[in-house]
Amino acid sequence: MSDAISSSAAATEKVKHGLAAGDVAPPSPDWTIDQGWANYTATEHGVWKTLFERQTKLLQGRACDAFVEGMRALPMGPDEIPDFRKLSDVLMKQTGWQVVAVPGLVPDDVFFDHLANRRFPAGNFIRKPHELDYLEEPDVFHDVFGHVPMLMNPVFADYIQAYGVGGLRANKLGMLKQLARVYWYTVEFGLVKQADGLRIYGAGIASSYTESIFCLDDPSPNRIRFELERVMRTNYRIDDFQEVYWVLDNLEELLELDRIDFAPVYARIESQPELQPWDVLDGDQVLHRGTGTYHDAKRRSAAGS
Repeated sequence: MSDAISSSAAATEKVKHGLAAGDVAPPSPDWTIDQGWANYTATEHGVWKTLFERQTKLLQGRACDAFVEGMRALPMGPDEIPDFRKLSDVLMKQTGWQVVAVPGLVPDDVFFDHLANRRFPAGNFIRKPHELDYLEEPDVFHDVFGHVPMLMNPVFADYIQAYGVGGLRANKLGMLKQLARVYWYTVEFGLVKQADGLRIYGAGIASSYTESIFCLDDPSPNRIRFELERVMRTNYRIDDFQEVYWVLDNLEELLELDRIDFAPVYARIESQPELQPWDVLDGDQVLHRGTGTYHDAKRRSAAGS
């Protein structure tokens, strides 16, 4: 399996948030724990180093300017897993955010409450050396390398807080699935236009070696201009590369989502049919019409097996 699947699985869990029956009791009411930084082994720091060096080299000319600037400003390098306290000191001064350690998945209301209060919950564990390209649950590399640099950007930082507030409301209204699609297609798998071309800002891509290549270079996926209600109706892939990437003209567009009253939006889309990731509608602003070759071959293979 590729790390595209691993990143998709990780991002899915972050969107779903929920816990399976029989999971252990929370370590604290807000599910936070001590990162236990001093307990990381040389092997674990080595895994971070391998992933960090591989991904930072690949992302040159692929990651958006905000991601690159955030990475440079943070106490995050190749030699060791970052200390959440040091990250939080820098984040707090820049955008008022902090990183808090959690043991894994947390319930919906806990996750949204953390975001609404500018706390980003991150898994404190790291994958094993044999799991470099596959992981079922988000680890410290996905959560910190993928997400935290963008939290240094004031626009993105405000957007994530607004998502937390909106998530608490959507959960009560029974519209969490629709709002989760917005998180998926922006925070995890979003692309943005820059003067020098399309660039990555989504953490699910930024932390995935193979999807960082696929999303920009492969002719198979559609790349379509972001439109809120269209995205809310569109399912997503959790088992492989995305079939569509939604593109912002600029990150400032996310501020517009902060100001929207989502209740009328939910009311409009509730009765409309759901769309599949490969669908292209007449009203879509298509930046690149994909060939569909990659996923079509996967579907034919599955049908023949």
